[in-house]
Amino acid sequence: MSAPAAPPTSVRRLDTAGARELAGLAAVLDDLQYALRCCEHLVAQVGRRGGPDAVLVEALWTGALLAYVRCFSPRAALLTAADLDAVEGEHEGEFRRLHEVLLKLRDHLASRHVNPREAFTIGAAQANDGTPTGIAVVSSPRPLVEESSVRMLGRLAYLLAARVDARMQERQQAVLGEAAALAPAELAELPLVHLTDGGGH
Repeated sequence: MSAPAAPPTSVRRLDTAGARELAGLAAVLDDLQYALRCCEHLVAQVGRRGGPDAVLVEALWTGALLAYVRCFSPRAALLTAADLDAVEGEHEGEFRRLHEVLLKLRDHLASRHVNPREAFTIGAAQANDGTPTGIAVVSSPRPLVEESSVRMLGRLAYLLAARVDARMQERQQAVLGEAAALAPAELAELPLVHLTDGGGH
C-alpha cells in the first residue's frame, strides 16, 4: 500500500523587515557561491596544459569580481569590513588587502570607457630615408589573473559564504516567528508565491 501523498503546501509572501533582510542574505550567499564556482573553473583554466583560454579566463574573472563586490553593496550593508575581520584568522590582513584590490579591479574590468584587456599605441612606420610608409597599431595585452589570486578569492568567498549561511539560519527562525504571530486568516490574505523546481531553500 502506497504512503498517502503529502498535503500541498502554500507559500505566502512575507514583506516584513526580517523577511527582506533574509532575501538580501540569500542574494549575497548566491553571489558568493557564484564567485566561488567561477574561481574553481578559473583554477582549472589557468593551469591548463597548452595555456588558458584568455576569453574564458577574462569572463570568469570578471564574473567572480562582479559577484563578490556586489556582496559588499553599501545600499544593503549585509556584508561589511567587520565580516572581513571576522574571517581574517591567520591571514593577518591579507583578506582586507585583497578586498581593496578586488574593488579596484572590478572598476577596471567593468569600465565603460577603457579596454581592460589590451592597451593600444599608434606608431608611424618609417622607410630608411625617414619618410612615413604606413601606420602601425600596436597592442600590449594586459596580464591574465594569477592562480594565487584566484585561490585566495575562492577561499575568502568560501569563508564569507559560511558566515552568511549561519546568519541566514538565525534569520529564518526569526522570520518563522513573525509568520507564526499572524492569524491563519491574516496569512491566507497574503499573496501566494508560485514555486518552481529547485526554487526553494
